[in-house]
Amino acid sequence: MKKFRPQPGFVVKAYRFALDPNAVQERALHSHCGAARAAYNWAVAWIEASWWQRKAESTYGIPQEQLTEWRPWSLPALRKAFNAAKHTDPRFAAWWQDNSKEAYNTGLANAAAAFDNYARSRQGQRRGRAMGIPRFKSKRKARPSCRFTTGTIRADADGRHVTLPRLGTLRTHEPTVKLLARIQAGTARILSATVRHERGRWFVSLQTEVKRDLVRVARPGVAIGIDLGVKTLAAMADSAKEIREVANPRHLDTALKQLRHASRTVSRRQGPDRRMGHKPSKRWEKANAARNRVHHRVANLRADALHKLTTSIAAEYGTVVVEDLNVAGMLRNRRLARRIADAGFGEIRRQVEYKTRQRHATHLVVADRWYPSSKTCSECGAVKAKLPLHVRTYICDACGLVIDRDENAALNLAALAAAAVTGTGVAGDQDTAPAASKPRGADRKTRATRPGRTARTGRAGGATLPHQWQTETRDRPQAEAFTLWRRDGPSGQKCPEC
Repeated sequence: MKKFRPQPGFVVKAYRFALDPNAVQERALHSHCGAARAAYNWAVAWIEASWWQRKAESTYGIPQEQLTEWRPWSLPALRKAFNAAKHTDPRFAAWWQDNSKEAYNTGLANAAAAFDNYARSRQGQRRGRAMGIPRFKSKRKARPSCRFTTGTIRADADGRHVTLPRLGTLRTHEPTVKLLARIQAGTARILSATVRHERGRWFVSLQTEVKRDLVRVARPGVAIGIDLGVKTLAAMADSAKEIREVANPRHLDTALKQLRHASRTVSRRQGPDRRMGHKPSKRWEKANAARNRVHHRVANLRADALHKLTTSIAAEYGTVVVEDLNVAGMLRNRRLARRIADAGFGEIRRQVEYKTRQRHATHLVVADRWYPSSKTCSECGAVKAKLPLHVRTYICDACGLVIDRDENAALNLAALAAAAVTGTGVAGDQDTAPAASKPRGADRKTRATRPGRTARTGRAGGATLPHQWQTETRDRPQAEAFTLWRRDGPSGQKCPEC
């Protein structure tokens, strides 16, 4: 489908509010989200049925041109097929009229996007890990969600309610005056609404087209380098050599004792058993809800701390330099995975990126993943061959500099801001420092797909899918230079990741 593009001078922004629905409205919310999940599962089964049929027919020796036709997965085709089936299909015939059409459209749109991503991944047109065939959504594991794009969608004039199709007027837990003031001033309009159950509450996210209001930063001529870590959440050094550290709150570690106690209580209650058909007891449900509240509090505290940190960074400095960390790979370290996930490295990068772009229009420089910021001396530019993680102090063998390794990395990142403007665009090249060598001869290989996880011809549809003629993505060396990317690119071209 064609992607929505805001008009010049406007950006797409979401306003998220917690809801306080009554019992009737909460049942309606669950019903709509369940309808979206059922429509998604129907679409997956309907499309894959033709794949399995073709595979079975091919084993009987039926010629290729006489096999069952492929079923399309475009959203209009899925809508047409679902509208024809919902009247007679016993899974929908008795209750499909109880929900808005937008609930079913949500599931069908998600299925169409899932099959598009699968096809593009097979053709090598989609970045990231290889995607498999879409699978069914479980009622117990899938997060309830439903999106509304048509009908009555508004924030009411009293500032404490929102109105959605078929669901009616829902009270919000917090006032909507900020969004309402923009709508009344004509600087914003609502495009769609998404209801979602998360962390034990219902939320509504109103996607709006808002006039872009840029706020001047406090220090527009200063660049800052941010080095993320576990011991210290962020070591930040600016271009004036001023260094400050942000301590790691470690919200999960603080709550581990309480979580252990809550989990022990849950384990002593009679929980659900699908094999035996046992339902959980009331005491188990009560204990499980208490444990979930601890998890929700940790998640809320982490989100609040990260937003405060990234907002202060984006509002103060004119240029922000961050690292392109392989967070997914770092989480495979079983000794550090819990603390890395608790720190939220990926979320910090995401928030800094959109806040510098939408609110302040400042420069964001992303250092290459292979740039040795911790191994490079911030004074003379010498590069160490090895620097184990347990060595927390950097001692330069060339000039004798002694400095904390996180502060040294932050200074190197801050210096890259000059290379993005005056240098050659190669990380470490600041027109004065010597070229960074690779003493260990690293070939900079990154595994594109994990072993044993690639899709094989034995899956539904066989090897004759139109989009399966392409070869699988293989491991390949990345022989390009260490590259810095700004939002407008090193030489005026647009960054391919933006």
